[in-house]
Amino acid sequence: MMASANLRDELCCSICLNIYIDPVTLRCGHNFCRGCIDCVLNTQQAASRTYTCPDCRAEFSERPVLQRNITLHNVAECIRSTQPEKEETGISCTYCIHTATLAVKSCLLCEARLCEDHLRVHSNSAEHVLSEPTTNPGSRKCSVHKKILEYFCTSDAKCICTTCMVDGEHKGHQVISMPEASERKKEELRNVREQLFVKREKIEKRVQSLPENSREVQGKALSITERSTLLFKDLRRQLDDLEINILSQISRQAMQASLSDCDLIQDLEKQKDELSTKICHIEEIRRMADPFIVLQDDVFDFHDLRRPDEDTAGKLDLDLIMNTVDLGLSKIVAYEDRGIFLKEASSLRLDVNTASNYVKVSDDLKSASMSSTSQKFPKTPKRFGEYQVLSSGGFSSGKHYWDVETSKTGQWTVGMAYPSIERSGDQSCIGYNSKSWGLRYSEDQCSARHNKRVFGVPYSKSSHMFRVCLDYDAGQLSFYELSDPIRHLYTFTATFTEPLHAAFRVWGDSLVRLIN
Repeated sequence: MMASANLRDELCCSICLNIYIDPVTLRCGHNFCRGCIDCVLNTQQAASRTYTCPDCRAEFSERPVLQRNITLHNVAECIRSTQPEKEETGISCTYCIHTATLAVKSCLLCEARLCEDHLRVHSNSAEHVLSEPTTNPGSRKCSVHKKILEYFCTSDAKCICTTCMVDGEHKGHQVISMPEASERKKEELRNVREQLFVKREKIEKRVQSLPENSREVQGKALSITERSTLLFKDLRRQLDDLEINILSQISRQAMQASLSDCDLIQDLEKQKDELSTKICHIEEIRRMADPFIVLQDDVFDFHDLRRPDEDTAGKLDLDLIMNTVDLGLSKIVAYEDRGIFLKEASSLRLDVNTASNYVKVSDDLKSASMSSTSQKFPKTPKRFGEYQVLSSGGFSSGKHYWDVETSKTGQWTVGMAYPSIERSGDQSCIGYNSKSWGLRYSEDQCSARHNKRVFGVPYSKSSHMFRVCLDYDAGQLSFYELSDPIRHLYTFTATFTEPLHAAFRVWGDSLVRLIN
């Protein structure tokens, strides 16, 4: 007995004083239940971030790694399996009045708790129903008939005795045995547990996706913020330009009105002097007494007197000014609708089947650069002989835009082209035919090109990012420099008759890359 007690002591956790459950070992060699030592380490971490062994006070600079003690676990489980009730219940035997002996069973008829010794001498008759140890065996009896609860009424979801089923209030109800009812409930609980598992997995996936969702939201917010900032900067610039234009027009009209008034003043002063002279002459004639002289005076004809001029003073043309204001504001209000801001960029990829053998296309089909060696692409009718490539997707209606980043060196052309563009010869170059439109950069000069016509473009060189905006239905293809603020470079106007594909041409050490 002494050896058994010593063995049991060796199998008890020094924290909870019970037989080990999932024992783990610290580096110092002491063992504890995993749950017990985890609680201790958590408390130590919250208090001082220092860790010590609860038994020997050995200190650890970092939270110790818990190593499972498999051998000790197996021994503890073996001991626990031989006396599980004693260790788990803690309920004392009713008949052991001198010592606190743990009960292993309860008799529902006797309403007594029995240890191993008293269980051996207890009646084995059928009416003495044994159950797991309980502090209140009477709770297993019917409160009305004081008989053991053996059945389960499915109608009322209640445990009942034999009398309840035969003559009591549950007579005629659907009744099954308690073990059968227990198995049914366990099956229901199993189904519920499976549903809870599925729900928990969904919640776990949701929790895992939230950080990514948060990053995505933050990224979109940053993108929209940047584009909105550019929008409002450009709107303010346009408003400033409109204000300067209006104030200049007002000043110009005021200056013209002032000059007109000066000329009018001189003319009116001259007319006033003439009238004064005539008035003096008339006064002299009126003072003469000789009728003949009066009647013979023909210095001027009374009907020659000019009528006063109408009001020709200089005025501001308010209608012209307001029309300019209305037109300028309408253009600004319509600015956002041109597809420049606050719309998702079209997702494009380059079509390797159109790329020249001397154009290197990146694995993500986003960038193109000139290659000094042949890529040895397979021959296809769509492949360019020149250093060019088209996008795989095209547009045949609606408004779209896409952005491109270019290198600071080399020569490049970005634009759009019909799929029916020639694939070799001079007529295949972007902007050198009627089936393509392009923005070309070469030797620090930028130009817009279509059908061999060249249009100079004032490129500031402050940015190497550009936006291509297409309004297919309106027949407009515009190029913008993504500087601060965005600058309009050139707009082509045409009646499009085929789908339009993004088009690149590279030369030298240039590189062009589609960006989202």
